[in-house]
Amino acid sequence: MKRLSPFGSYTLLCIASLTIMVGSVIAPGLLSIATALGVTHSPVWLITLPALGAVIFAPIAGKIIDKYGAYSALTFGLILYGAFGIALFWLQSTVLIFLDRLLLGAATALVMASGTVLISQWYVGQQRLAMMAKQGMAIELGGVIFLFLGGQLAAAHWGLPLSLYLLAWLFLAMLYLFVPKNPPSLQQPTKDVQQHSTTSITGLSLSGVLICATLAMVIFFTSTVLLPISMAEQGYNEQQTGYLLAFISLVAVLSAHFLPKLEPKFGETPLLASAFIFYAFAYFCFSFEAATWLLVLGAICAGIGFGFTIPLLNHMTVLRSKENVRGRNLSYFTMAVFSGQFLTSFIEFIEGGSHVVFLLCSVSAAIIAIVLFVFNNVNKAKSNVANSL
Repeated sequence: MKRLSPFGSYTLLCIASLTIMVGSVIAPGLLSIATALGVTHSPVWLITLPALGAVIFAPIAGKIIDKYGAYSALTFGLILYGAFGIALFWLQSTVLIFLDRLLLGAATALVMASGTVLISQWYVGQQRLAMMAKQGMAIELGGVIFLFLGGQLAAAHWGLPLSLYLLAWLFLAMLYLFVPKNPPSLQQPTKDVQQHSTTSITGLSLSGVLICATLAMVIFFTSTVLLPISMAEQGYNEQQTGYLLAFISLVAVLSAHFLPKLEPKFGETPLLASAFIFYAFAYFCFSFEAATWLLVLGAICAGIGFGFTIPLLNHMTVLRSKENVRGRNLSYFTMAVFSGQFLTSFIEFIEGGSHVVFLLCSVSAAIIAIVLFVFNNVNKAKSNVANSL
């Protein structure tokens, strides 16, 4: 079977990094960017509105992918991504600013889903899991780079971070140069699905996977939205905030690296449950004020949680999707991920400040972990009974 060149693989990983870049580019300088744009009354929406756009337009993105192919859909998505991203610099109307962020989310949904479909077409089995782990690493490594650059550029001028959105056009050129338009014709497109359904009785259904993806992103993205505000209240500057958020992404990269080795050993559901335990401990640490070492410890746990959730859930979605509906199902996964991001918009309505929100996230993550462990044990017991009959 024809294989994708290393440059082609690198290109798909670069494109994957655009997923987290939507919000991370402006997160460190959120307050100064919001002030310059005149939306100080609701700055968080600048980060979360792209997520809403992705949720709204993801079903359309899935239909575009299944009808016109992942390659064409990705090309169109990258063009729109760069255009809507940089356009924010010249907009002055609040309505147009928010509309632009919504449409940027639509482009992101198209890029994320079509990029994952291309990966699923070029890789099979454990190679696919390994590549999707790398995809998760690329997403978070993009967070490391873009959060760092976003903080540095925002310190120089509020509009400079927006120029990073134009990287989408560079990646488009790389796509044309290094990734062939016609992927290999996989002889076993549904083999993974059939094998998974017969050998993984205790696994989550597709609906369960999507629910977990939404919950994981609600919990994880709360740190991206709230830490810049809570750290500013504690006296940290934008650069320091960028460093911490970038560190979370770096830990996620390292965690995702071990995912292909850990998943066969521990199984999908136990690994997911463990990830939520790390989330619970992370937000318990974040709930304390003026303790830098606790912020760092929480960042480590949050990074591990993300590295063990989204890449694995992405792969689980592919395993549960036949090739003819893979674009649609991956668009649902995109909806789940960005629904989680958008739901964090409403944390500002929770009374009690960041301390209360962080504690709520900690308790919620612990409850989810317990539910997953119980679900796994119950299904194991049922499987053992069925096998003994």
